[in-house]
Amino acid sequence: SSIYLWDAASGEITTLCDVATENSPNNFVSSLSWNLDGAHVAVATNENDVQIWNVESQRCVRTMQGHSARVNCMSWNNHVLSTGSRDTNIFHHDVRAREHHFATLSGHEQEVCNIKWSPDGTQLASGSNDNTCRIWDATSSGSARYTFSDSAAAVKALAWCPWQKNTLATGAGSADRHIRFYNTQTGALLNSIDTQSQVCSLQWSTTEKELLSSHGYSQNNLTVWKFPSLVKVADLHGHQQRVLHTAVSPDG
Repeated sequence: SSIYLWDAASGEITTLCDVATENSPNNFVSSLSWNLDGAHVAVATNENDVQIWNVESQRCVRTMQGHSARVNCMSWNNHVLSTGSRDTNIFHHDVRAREHHFATLSGHEQEVCNIKWSPDGTQLASGSNDNTCRIWDATSSGSARYTFSDSAAAVKALAWCPWQKNTLATGAGSADRHIRFYNTQTGALLNSIDTQSQVCSLQWSTTEKELLSSHGYSQNNLTVWKFPSLVKVADLHGHQQRVLHTAVSPDG
């Protein structure tokens, strides 16, 4: 239920907040997302709300409600915070506005487990336990532009290529094991590879034409791939259980 801040320069650790309260003793943090300037962090909870915290003053500056189940994933696009929930919906919130909730993206049939805005802010990708990935235009308040149904498991990993516009990588669970690459402008499947393991997260390198994937059952490893050849550069072993999440520092 607690959130800690770690200062990479000093190694200092401070507690930002604890979302468990007397009225909600079992509440926990279900997602975190920094805004671009690093001054605020969005905190989503198991009790369906989204809090915006000012890191310097260490106080909650607003709480946004509306979802009817826990919020699993969030992604910023300038002043717009998008949130994906177990209630199958994605909300767009304008954090500057009093009436923050201005759009609902409906279409997924099960829990939304990941969302990511494209680097240019024109498209949002969403992955779900319904085994689909959907692409939504920034201007869209209705249906998805594309629905990719190639996966045989939940689509938990999403990553936009930083150097090749409209290129999205997706990764799916242990019943599927594939990384797939899509052109989100045309809807074309560009390539796919069977990784032999559940795909949990994906990260593009900002310095090389490479992609890193993290895995669960059965290898519990990290793999580095050349792109676009998908030649394997390295397997990195050591974790005993699935590697649920990876993060890259802002300087790459």
